[in-house]
Amino acid sequence: MASNSVMDEHQATEQRLTELEIKASFMEDLVDRLNEVVVRQQQQIDLLIRQVSAWRQQTPEEPPATLRSLRDELPPHY
Repeated sequence: MASNSVMDEHQATEQRLTELEIKASFMEDLVDRLNEVVVRQQQQIDLLIRQVSAWRQQTPEEPPATLRSLRDELPPHY
């Protein structure tokens, strides 16, 4: 009987180890896919930063807006 119990424990340990290896494999795959997403997003961020910088260089700076009263502006029908 003791031999049977040892075999059951050994099989249970093997099964747990196999399940952990499977989980680790899935986790590695998930980390790889998430890393690809992060790299792609960083590339998009870098591109957007370059585009905004280029846009800022093309757009002349406007002088600060002066405060105007709405009373000074006439509606279009006048």
